[in-house]
Amino acid sequence: MAMVSGEFDVKLTPQKPDNAETESAGVARISLDKSFHGALEATSKGEMLSMMTEVKGSGVYVAVERVTGALNGLRGSFALHHLGTMTRGVPQLSVVVVPDSGTGELVGLGGEMQIKISEGKHFYEFSFTLPESR
Repeated sequence: MAMVSGEFDVKLTPQKPDNAETESAGVARISLDKSFHGALEATSKGEMLSMMTEVKGSGVYVAVERVTGALNGLRGSFALHHLGTMTRGVPQLSVVVVPDSGTGELVGLGGEMQIKISEGKHFYEFSFTLPESR
């Protein structure tokens, strides 16, 4: 298992709800636009669905994104799946590579990404595996 880390920029753009029922249920849809820097030089596009509860600091989000660029110089793309929960301000986050989503030189990629936010900046730690033939 290899590990790389770096910084990323993210632009979140709220999207119009599909219908009034979705909006009244408290579901929000947001488009993701990211730029990763460091050993992962890539951009990504994706979508997030979120919902907050009536209890302050509690909610959930799910997201998928397609990352395209280079990982340690290997070019291709892969998809990430996010599942985040917040329980009264305590976060729990899982971001994993979607199985069999790697393309180009990243075919066979697997792994997990940690995301940290500090002083308004976003950072990633990406632990990953690639087939031995790489």
